[in-house]
Amino acid sequence: MSQSTAFLQLREQAIALRRAGRSRREIKELLEITSNQTLNEVLKGEPPLPWTWRPNAKDDLRVKARNLREQGLDYNQIATELGVSKSSVSLWVRDLPRPAGLSYEECRKRAAEGVRRYWAAERPIREAKRESARSAAAAEIGALTDREIIIAGAVAYWCEGEKSKPHRRSDQVSFVNSDPALVKFFLRFLDVAGITRERLIFRVHIHENADVAAAQQFWLEVTQAQSDQFRRPTLKRHNPRTVRKNIEADYHGCLTIKVRRGTHVYPKIEGWAGAAMSEPGGAGNQPVARARAGRTD
Repeated sequence: MSQSTAFLQLREQAIALRRAGRSRREIKELLEITSNQTLNEVLKGEPPLPWTWRPNAKDDLRVKARNLREQGLDYNQIATELGVSKSSVSLWVRDLPRPAGLSYEECRKRAAEGVRRYWAAERPIREAKRESARSAAAAEIGALTDREIIIAGAVAYWCEGEKSKPHRRSDQVSFVNSDPALVKFFLRFLDVAGITRERLIFRVHIHENADVAAAQQFWLEVTQAQSDQFRRPTLKRHNPRTVRKNIEADYHGCLTIKVRRGTHVYPKIEGWAGAAMSEPGGAGNQPVARARAGRTD
């Protein structure tokens, strides 16, 4: 007798005993089945008899558990949904066939949904922590003195401004940035350094497929300059193969600020920045020149 034929006969006998009112233990003893797994296989699909249900099991929860199992939920999900133990779920639905495995697309969809739920709860917490840290740090700074503005402005220029090179000597003062707050601070730095606003010229650098007129107006409002101080915008040719992120309505390009007759200003910025960045006790660690000295340059 083949193994499959023997199993079918065993299954027929087990189902007949089950329908005759025998318990699982009795069937196991009568048919000399030694494994619970084998017993489960031969009784697969055969519902348990009502008298074998746990006396304290809630009928409505059992029905819900079976419905959820048929919908494809696993034991953990059903237990969480109904607020019962996993062992109770197993007792109620173990005769039902195992749900088919999820497809790759469904697994990715569920994983993405889990990530979305996590960040929906986590993001506000992290943002609150960042805001608390920002507020505490801002309170440490307080109001800046002219000396502090000179130091910060010179270092900002050394990061974002045009610098003279040994192979290309130039004492022009030219600063470029896309951050309106930093642009405003640099203008404040120039004010403290004694550079009047009428000595400034501006130029917008922006992609040609952006709203150039709106960007020009935006920077006019940021700088509070006269329109005749703005030169014709420099347009960057659009490359269709480039995937740009800065295409939203708040994209205004970059703004260049140049100081006319600034050849005497650049050495001061160079000296301020060098002193601010020098090693403690080094040769360049001299007191920063007074901000208001030589304002007639």
